Amino acid sequence: MFERTDNSTRQIVIAAVMASLVCVTTLLIQVPIPATQGFFNVGDAMIMLAAFIGGPFVGAIAGGLGASLADFIGGWYTWVIPTLIIKGIEGFLAGWIGQNGFSRKVLGWLIGGGEMVTGYLLVQTLFYGLSAALFEVPYNIVQMSVGGLVGIPLAEALKRRLAS
Repeated sequence: MFERTDNSTRQIVIAAVMASLVCVTTLLIQVPIPATQGFFNVGDAMIMLAAFIGGPFVGAIAGGLGASLADFIGGWYTWVIPTLIIKGIEGFLAGWIGQNGFSRKVLGWLIGGGEMVTGYLLVQTLFYGLSAALFEVPYNIVQMSVGGLVGIPLAEALKRRLAS
C-alpha cells in the first residue's frame, strides 16, 4: 500500500523536523547576555535529541540550521554564521560519538557540548575580547548541561518507545 522510503529520505525528514524543534526551543527561552550580544537558551536539548536519535548527519543539520535560523528570526544576525558552524559541529560530534548506549551518549554530550562552549569562547574573544567571552562561559556551560540532562533521557525514552 505505502512505498517504503529509503534511509536517506528518512534522515532528511528527521533532520528537517528536528531543525524546526531546535529553532522553536531556541526561541522559546532567551536570556540576553549583553557582554557578547548572545543569549542563553534551551535549544541544545533538542540538538542532543536529534543527534542521539538520528546520528551525526541529523545532529549536524538540526543543530546548525535550527539554531542559526533561530538567531536569524530572533534578530541576532551577528551570530547566524558562527552558530551554523558551532552548533552544526556540536550536533555532528554528539551524534557520531553517542550512537550506541547510554555511556556513549554521555560522552557524545560532553564532547559535543564542550565544543559548543569552546567554539563560542573563541568567536566571542575575536568579536568582543577575552573578558566578555569569559563572562559568557558559565551561561554556555549551563546551556550545555541542560542539553544533556534533558536530551539524553528524552532520546532514551523515545528510542524505547519507537522500538516497541
